[in-house]
Amino acid sequence: MNAAFDAAAIRARAEAAIAVALEVGRETARFRRESDPGTLAVQSKGLQDFVTIADGRAEQAIRQGLISRFPDDTFMGEESGGQSEGAGTWVVDPIDGTTNYIRGFRYWGVSIAFVVGDKIEIGVVYDAAEDKVFHAVRGGGAFKDGLPIHAATTADPASALIILGHSRKTSFDEYLALSRRLHERGMDYRRMGAAAIDLVRVAEGAADLCYERHLNAWDMLAGALIAEEAGATVVMPPVGRLLADGGPVVAHAPGLAGEFAFILESAGLTLAS
Repeated sequence: MNAAFDAAAIRARAEAAIAVALEVGRETARFRRESDPGTLAVQSKGLQDFVTIADGRAEQAIRQGLISRFPDDTFMGEESGGQSEGAGTWVVDPIDGTTNYIRGFRYWGVSIAFVVGDKIEIGVVYDAAEDKVFHAVRGGGAFKDGLPIHAATTADPASALIILGHSRKTSFDEYLALSRRLHERGMDYRRMGAAAIDLVRVAEGAADLCYERHLNAWDMLAGALIAEEAGATVVMPPVGRLLADGGPVVAHAPGLAGEFAFILESAGLTLAS
């Protein structure tokens, strides 16, 4: 770990991120409940990608809550941009699952990761569906509202529950072929629309696989650390590459590694990534 970030410094940041995620998540949920959907000022940013008033408000609140306490940290947000620099960097998606949020489908969350060098040191995800916060600090296990969580022990593919993500930036034919192969193995699957929440579902053992061919770093880094610390197998490109270009992520119950090896191959990933 960078000498500037000892255990106490990381712990202080984790505690702050948990508090900020809960406060901003609840305020964002309240704003949605009290707003007429027609007033959310949706502006298209491209296929399947929207920005709302709530996104901007939430990201500003997260930035203020963190940078006011840790002014030497850098900040990289989905809405405001930014880049990772030499110091520690907060990587934030203020509303992961924006389309769900807009439509009132309560499967969205707030994702906050803290990165030092090429390591994710902190992952925090507010889950709007349950009004709970998942968090992990590297090497310290994974938690949901302070209680330890663990990946599933599923070993029978016929009992597996899969969450697949898909973006129009990637091949739909590849997505269909993957879905068919999993279906033929007897697995049940879902597409939910919020990668950070998909990843914490694997972390808490509610799902056995989360896979998406391409995500941005702010969608995945926090959830990936939480899943890894919960005992899931997590494979993705190096953090520096994800910060620059995004990429794929696979998180799965370790007992099903053989079933999902073909996904790693198709995504160009290896266990050493």
